[in-house]
Order: sequence, then structure tokens, then C-alpha cells
Amino acid sequence: MTDHHKGLVTTNVWRSLRRYTDARIGLGRAGISLPTSELLEFQLAHARARDAVHFPLAVGQLIEDLSHLDSKAIASEPLCLHSQAADRLTYLQRPDLGRRLSPSAQDAVLEAQDSEQSAPDLALVVVDGLSSSAVQTNVTPFLERFLADFEQERQSWRLAPLTIVQQGRVAIGDEIGALLRARMVVVLIGERPGLSAPDSLGIYLTFGPKAGLSDAHRNCISNVRPAGLRFEDASQRLLYLIREADRLKLSGVELKDRTEEVVIENKLANNNFLTN
Repeated sequence: MTDHHKGLVTTNVWRSLRRYTDARIGLGRAGISLPTSELLEFQLAHARARDAVHFPLAVGQLIEDLSHLDSKAIASEPLCLHSQAADRLTYLQRPDLGRRLSPSAQDAVLEAQDSEQSAPDLALVVVDGLSSSAVQTNVTPFLERFLADFEQERQSWRLAPLTIVQQGRVAIGDEIGALLRARMVVVLIGERPGLSAPDSLGIYLTFGPKAGLSDAHRNCISNVRPAGLRFEDASQRLLYLIREADRLKLSGVELKDRTEEVVIENKLANNNFLTN
């Protein structure tokens, strides 16, 4: 911006607060309008959010990325499924169809079961949701971290085959978990994109999954991305919720996420002036 143009823009006194948030505050003004640079930035963010909703998930590339994860955790190729929403337009107009598997997908899940093995303890379900870019970018690095943190449970827990669902909503994970006879299901899904976060990943945990459960039966970890909730922190939260769900045999509103309280307690214990 030239010195001449700088003189036309009135700086907002709240601009210094932008270092703490991605929210559009303190934008300033040029006359009675927004500065051109801020208007163009808004239009770009809006375009990115629209693209995140409409661009299809590159399933082949995602499978290739996931193939580099620990083979002991994900032993077989992911199972690719589809909801009852035949295309993206139907998916956006009929959320109910995105919550249920297509008949062929149901058959594929049943065929993938090993009748000679005991029921799995945990099913991991990847769903494109409302932001394929969130899934494409964040699922692999998050799973890499989570499976490393999950090492202790992996010694005694059995994981169901990893599934990837196109045109799916959160609730579709409950149907998959029930078909796989899993005790718990974790859904990794692209969240509704915002103007400052088109690539936000959501994580949902359900104990005792079955079709028809409401949101009250699920725990949610939101805004998982490098510029939001870090993979390391999201992994620790999910691990905490899984262990508590296993201990209490429940999930949802009755299962409280107390990870921040645990962190605070640990810090207070470590900073005790009597022991330092």
C-alpha cells in the first residue's frame, strides 16, 4: 500500500487485538467503507469456505497418505463407503441421507467383519463432512499422533477396520460402529467451514454406537488444525475421553471433558513452592 493510500485509511483502535484472534475485528475504514485490502481478504476467505464445502474428497490420495501410518495399527486397506446421498447437491439438501449408509455400503461393512475374531473395541471412521480440505489436510497427521499416544491401549484393544465415508454426516459413524459391533466409535469429520477456518476437523466419540442416537450421546472435540487445537492436544483429549468412556461405560453429556482441569492440577502440583 502506497503512502498516499495509507492516508485514506482510518486505523481502528482495536486492531492490536487481532494478534489474539482470527476474528475480523479492527479492520479500519476508508471513508464509510472497508479498506480495499480487507474487502479482498474477506472475498478470498468466502471463496475458500465455498470450495471446502463443494470440492470432493480425494479418496485415493487420502488412502495413499494413510498407508504410511503404523501398519500394526491399521493392518488392512481402509474400507471406502458411501452414504445414501448420491451426490453433493443431495447431501447438502438432505442431511438425513448423509446420516445413513447406502445398502451396498452396509453390505460391505458386514462382509468386512471377521466372525472368528472378537468384537472390536474401537472403530475409527473418517467422513468428508462439510469440508473435504479439513479431512485431506488434517486426518493423517492427527491419526499419526493419536495412534502413537494410543500405544498402551493397542496392546489389549482391538481396532476395527478403518473406514472412509463420502457424503457423510456425524451420525453415520454410529451406524458403522453398530454394524462392526464396536464398543466405541470415533468419527473424524470436516466441520462446517468458517471465514477464518475452512479446514477445521471435528472429532466425535460415541460409546455403544447404534443408529438413531442424538448429539447428546456424543462427545465433540472441535477446531482441530495447526492454527486451532493442535494435534498433540486433540490427541490427549480424545485419549482421555476414550479412557473415561471405557471406565464409566457411557459418552455424551454425562461424560465431562476434564482435561483442562487435569492440566491445571498438574501444573499446580509441579509449582508447589514447598517442594521446589
